[in-house]
Amino acid sequence: MKLFTESSNVGDKYIKITDHGDIRHLCKVLRLREGDTVDVSDRNQWEYETEILSISEDEVLLAICDKQKFAREPQVHVTLFQGVPKAGKMETIIQKCVELGVYSITPVFMERSVVVEKGNFAKKLERWQKVSDEAVKQCRRGIVPEVRKQQKFREMTDALAGYDLVIFPYENETGTTMKDCLRGLSEIPQRIAIVIGPEGGFADSEAELLDQAGAIRVSLGKTILRTETAGMAALAMVMYELEL
Repeated sequence: MKLFTESSNVGDKYIKITDHGDIRHLCKVLRLREGDTVDVSDRNQWEYETEILSISEDEVLLAICDKQKFAREPQVHVTLFQGVPKAGKMETIIQKCVELGVYSITPVFMERSVVVEKGNFAKKLERWQKVSDEAVKQCRRGIVPEVRKQQKFREMTDALAGYDLVIFPYENETGTTMKDCLRGLSEIPQRIAIVIGPEGGFADSEAELLDQAGAIRVSLGKTILRTETAGMAALAMVMYELEL
């Protein structure tokens, strides 16, 4: 397991863990004691190998044994703009994409989204962020990918200008494959956006707006993938081609 703490809790020689949830997990679930080792991330760029010096109900004091820059973080930052799906599909999307190396995830309300905004979306975002938190501990990454505030489609297209490469898998694309797109790059982009439609796919007008925003239409293969599969597949292809 890896713990995540704020940089303010990290000193030159020691790290203080004061989050009661983390303390309870260390003591009650993992049953760690003084002398046991714990991996810690500062959420920014450093990860630490530490040894437990003392444990109390309010604080765990860790001695820093080793300090290294993140070893498991992709160099390419990929943001997934996911058309909001129904039911519990978003939790699966977040969990698996975090494991695959996504940098952040933004839910997007699109024309064919079944789910509608009813003013209580903040609770969903909070729950989805917890899914990301738990997934990243399991796969031992250096950062916790952020599940960002929901956007409308037009808000998203405005935000795409800040990315080096924007890809949108489109069921009507029969020419350019993901492989064509990635292997045709002259240099590796640092910030990539992947845009995935909801259950009903993109409306024609949305595909046109993405074209105007400079996004590249790609095919993910001969079959039509579900929305909860498409983002994972696209992300895995990007990581394979640009990271491995």
